[in-house]
Amino acid sequence: DGLDGLTRGAVYHHFKSKEEIMNALIERMFLENNPFISLKNRTDLNGLQKMKMAIAMNQSDEERVPLSEQAVPILQNPRILAGMIESNRKNLSPLWLELISEGISDGSIQTNYAKELSEIIPLLELWLMPSVYPATVDEMIHKFEFMSEMLTKMGLPLFDEDMMKQIKQAFSKINQ
Repeated sequence: DGLDGLTRGAVYHHFKSKEEIMNALIERMFLENNPFISLKNRTDLNGLQKMKMAIAMNQSDEERVPLSEQAVPILQNPRILAGMIESNRKNLSPLWLELISEGISDGSIQTNYAKELSEIIPLLELWLMPSVYPATVDEMIHKFEFMSEMLTKMGLPLFDEDMMKQIKQAFSKINQ
């Protein structure tokens, strides 16, 4: 959908495979709607607040959320999964590290695991994808509660009560 009249042949003239199309789409969506870029220079927020806002902005992206939920069956093609992991390692982890480091500097985050947290957060996002780890609504909420407790114990309190309330509200809409 939305190819502005391009034929399948024209698309495959530019891309060799479905994986290349998916990788290009992921990269484009990341670059065009990157919440980190819009938050980077905000001086009215500390590092932790920027991280929370980046998560909220990402979840409110009305184009990205359905695409993530309906993504190509990732587990059926390991190259797509590997491409996503590589893109996260190359693009997301450095951005998370920058915000965690900023939070450590401004005192909003107290952790000895900045690099490790910046690497695991994108992996946890894969864990939350229903196409990778199918889960009921209650199981998804439980996963977020687990992540909240784990990250808080590591010195990164990303999911406060308000954010958990928003997550539960979002999932309750799915349940309707």
